[in-house]
Amino acid sequence: MTVLITGAAGFIGFHLAQRLLAEGADVLGLDDHNSYYDPVLKAAREAQLIVHPNYLSLRGGIETPGLLAGIMARHRPHVVVHLAAQAGVRHSIEAPGSYASANLAGTFQLLEAARAFPPDHLLMASSSSVYGGSDRMPYRETDRTDQPLSFYAATKKASEAMAHSYAALYGLPVTMLRFFTVYGPWGRPDMAPFLFTSALFEDRPIRLFNHGRLQRDFTYVDDLVEAIRALIDVVPHHPAKPVKGDSLSPVAPFRIVNIGNGRPIPLLDFIAELEAATGRTGRLQLLPMQPGDVEATWADTTLLQRLIGPRQQTPMSLALRRYVAWFASYYPTVLPEPQDKQVLLHH
Repeated sequence: MTVLITGAAGFIGFHLAQRLLAEGADVLGLDDHNSYYDPVLKAAREAQLIVHPNYLSLRGGIETPGLLAGIMARHRPHVVVHLAAQAGVRHSIEAPGSYASANLAGTFQLLEAARAFPPDHLLMASSSSVYGGSDRMPYRETDRTDQPLSFYAATKKASEAMAHSYAALYGLPVTMLRFFTVYGPWGRPDMAPFLFTSALFEDRPIRLFNHGRLQRDFTYVDDLVEAIRALIDVVPHHPAKPVKGDSLSPVAPFRIVNIGNGRPIPLLDFIAELEAATGRTGRLQLLPMQPGDVEATWADTTLLQRLIGPRQQTPMSLALRRYVAWFASYYPTVLPEPQDKQVLLHH
């Protein structure tokens, strides 16, 4: 199996590439190593991949006309997993142009390439942010998603609509993956787990919006990657007999699937687990709600389990211990002080 992963030097792309290489797949990894966050971290991830003889590193932006079509014409991947995107809800308020370029123009280039050189299955990353201001919990794939609260969410919703049109017009099998707050080793520096951990190690206040009254469906990256790997083999077909609760389109080989933990975790509980993993106590700075943010996310994972079977979830305490161990090894300048010194400092 040959798999093209866009965004392969990104957080999820890196872990998925490792998973596929471990089972012997040929992986084409495309990434532009942009500077939205530290490119050194992206290069360090990629360095872990290029030692594999079955990995081919490709550099470039997905919005570049003809780039993806050229790659797919040369390599004819059986599967494409499209993870490259401009991420970040809050950043989309400050720099919306980068979202239009990567998430809209880039997705268009991908779909055109897939139309010309169809893979057996195209899987594309979406986001729980498309559920917007909905107060219906848990979020189901069949819920309406026409009230985005950020431009990032709007571009993800638009990507879903664009992909559906190509599935309908050209019979392209597409699965949209709606991710819920992914965390784990090699995670992004702009995400809450990194910001909380660095604040704990550096004895800085932890900034909590909506005065800490937030809940997230935190999803450990290894669990997410196992779900993606299983879904690669679940190719949507049309026409198919409709099943209650399935998001399979009635007019195209197109399906949307939530990938989450399946339960919302209060942010304060997450921080408490992180404090236990680091051996440190945080100082909380309670702030008002941020524009574009939502109070809670919660994935209904009924469809995911129906498609791939029961999943074993990594306990949060273990997942955070693994994350903290990686963080401390990758950022040794913020290693915790010896225990006796910590006690003296706290007093």
